[in-house]
Amino acid sequence: MSRPIIAILRGVKPEEAVDIGHALIENGVTTIEVPMNSPEPLVSIEALASAFGALANIGAGTVLTPGQVQQVAHAGGQLIVSPNTDPDVIEATRAQGLESYPGVMTPTECFTALRHGADGLKFFPSMLVGPSGLAAILAVLPEKTLTYAVGGVGPENFAQWIEVGVSGFGIGSGLYKPGYSALDVSIRARKCVDAYEAACQ
Repeated sequence: MSRPIIAILRGVKPEEAVDIGHALIENGVTTIEVPMNSPEPLVSIEALASAFGALANIGAGTVLTPGQVQQVAHAGGQLIVSPNTDPDVIEATRAQGLESYPGVMTPTECFTALRHGADGLKFFPSMLVGPSGLAAILAVLPEKTLTYAVGGVGPENFAQWIEVGVSGFGIGSGLYKPGYSALDVSIRARKCVDAYEAACQ
């Protein structure tokens, strides 16, 4: 079963990417992004896409330019996540046939992102918006807009966000930090998935 949890592997190294990816996938986290400010991110993305392309949605985070979008596409990535709303990046992503999840915070950014073809919206940093702020913005967005809370979210507050209608979550340090082993990631992934399922009941 696929769950709307995006693992953010900031700082992951190519030599550990596949083991970390396997730990995530076997515990039910099947969307993985490698931020572009990680060590050799394209090498990690290519390794993950080669190993798990049929099992998981692999892509890049902290994507800031159309050129980076093209690099990720060539590495086999399937999704592009950004911290900001840049129409050029969104359009380049769609032109490559990849999924686009730009960072937003305001209604203006939300509608700009959707108008240029975003597949979903990444509310970042979501602790500045909060569940009540997201609820207010959701009231004016198109009904089936996908929304992801990223930054300051985790198993302890999944329920608050789900209650107001968020679609999913992006989890960084709650799943992976440089130095974490595959076992560390496995334990954290299971905790996230269990908490998500409990919050959805």
